[in-house]
Amino acid sequence: MLLGRVVGTLVSTRKEPSLDGLKFLVLKQLDIDCQETGGYRVAADAVGAGLGEIVLYATGSAARQTKVTDRRPCDGVIMAIVDLLEVDGTIKYDKAEAG
Repeated sequence: MLLGRVVGTLVSTRKEPSLDGLKFLVLKQLDIDCQETGGYRVAADAVGAGLGEIVLYATGSAARQTKVTDRRPCDGVIMAIVDLLEVDGTIKYDKAEAG
């Protein structure tokens, strides 16, 4: 599982029919300190994430393990919206304070 920040949306009117109904978001990849690493990722949204939110996402075969992406040709999925990230007793991100 990886961390990312939602920075945009991707709209595609022509796609594989099994992808119909999925919302695609553009993520900026983050490290454990919530700092941008320079990379981007497109992921299907399984949880209703919004612009600016920090999310937990999966790639590869793990991306097809949610109810939303089951048996769909998907290589990235947002599966959680981060409320709090604490590492070694230090709060790295708190959604309530980021607001």
